[in-house]
Amino acid sequence: MKLASAQPIPNQLREQEDFTVPTSLASEIDELVSHYPQKRSASLMLLHAVQERFGFISRQAVEWILPRPELQPINIYGLVTFYPMFHQEPVGKYYLRVCRTLSCALGGSYKLHEQLCNKLGLDAHQHGPQTTQDGKYTVEFVECLASCGTAPVMMCNEAFYEGVVERKADEILATCK
Repeated sequence: MKLASAQPIPNQLREQEDFTVPTSLASEIDELVSHYPQKRSASLMLLHAVQERFGFISRQAVEWILPRPELQPINIYGLVTFYPMFHQEPVGKYYLRVCRTLSCALGGSYKLHEQLCNKLGLDAHQHGPQTTQDGKYTVEFVECLASCGTAPVMMCNEAFYEGVVERKADEILATCK
């Protein structure tokens, strides 16, 4: 059986024409790679470091990362598109994640997600992260945030909130200035 010729991988990553890695970040990343017995093992940490600096992973970021762990483009592209913690688009200043798995769903996370979307002028039924037009907020319905006993839970950037009811959600939004 003869296989069809290989097709190029569709690249869905956003362009970032002004992508330039500061010398300090490049040095930090090179140092990071040196701590791994196999360079490829540093791949996730490299993606985290680049995303922390730029806010998302662009096509140019993937191309810049490639030679460090000595991998093929598909290897890094696969990580970026598989793991939801990596953003393929810029996110807002306030990144609101609402857990949607069973315990949280039973605790009211769908209502919480809808409330946040409605207050911010977003579509509660649209799949994936949504960012307000002013770029201030991104809301995303995500998989488990690992606090099933205190549902519903959400995060605002790195802050974690448990038992989030309507009033508490309003308070969280009010702190976002």
